[in-house]
Amino acid sequence: MAIPVKLEAFEGPLDLLLHLIDKNKIDIYDIPIVEITEQYLDYIRRMETEDMNVMSEFLVMAATLLDIKCRMLLPREVNEEGEEEDPRAELVQKLLEYKMYKFMSFELRDRQVDAARNLYREQRLPKEVAAYRQPVDYEELIGDMTLNRLHEIFRSMVRRQEDKIDPIRSRYGNIEKEEIDMDAKLLYVEAYAREHGQFSFRRLLEKQSSRMEIIVTFLIILELMKTGRISICQENLFDDIIITASAA
Repeated sequence: MAIPVKLEAFEGPLDLLLHLIDKNKIDIYDIPIVEITEQYLDYIRRMETEDMNVMSEFLVMAATLLDIKCRMLLPREVNEEGEEEDPRAELVQKLLEYKMYKFMSFELRDRQVDAARNLYREQRLPKEVAAYRQPVDYEELIGDMTLNRLHEIFRSMVRRQEDKIDPIRSRYGNIEKEEIDMDAKLLYVEAYAREHGQFSFRRLLEKQSSRMEIIVTFLIILELMKTGRISICQENLFDDIIITASAA
């Protein structure tokens, strides 16, 4: 009869490796890769999870450990400086970074818990103190300012504003943006094409009430021609363009 074993939950493969290193009291800079790999694979065999995203992370780390284990059996590679490279160096660096982030998360969690215990006393001032306003010395505030001096400053500011006015552009009224509903104009042109079948492009443009409507109508004609809903014909250069609506 199999004995049920309750496994600890780990946040990821690095968390599991740190647990194995601490459990075996191993120097993180000198990991016995064979021993750690066997313990890591043994844990994976006993894992019970249907989440493939979780399992894939642990399996990738298992493949990494097996790769390091194989490289440890081969002669060490030498870098450009003539020093032997340790196949475990990259893994050690990741473990150290993860360990630092984990300790930082613990520190932040402890600070959050401690902050929840802080209580602050509401500010309580006597009504006389809260209502006190420092008196204003108007004579000191005005100083040597007189009505004539204030009038000169006001006139100077008015002259500056008048100098900023463009004498030509100021004669024109306000320029307002002309809003045109593209969807409504598209429906109008399509209905016009179905009603007339074949018509003059010039006559269609003459029915528009503004330059912006002419531009929008021209763009819509190009779009309808592009989608094949109309076709255009011009027999000679500078002749009127004849538009024919395609059969539905």
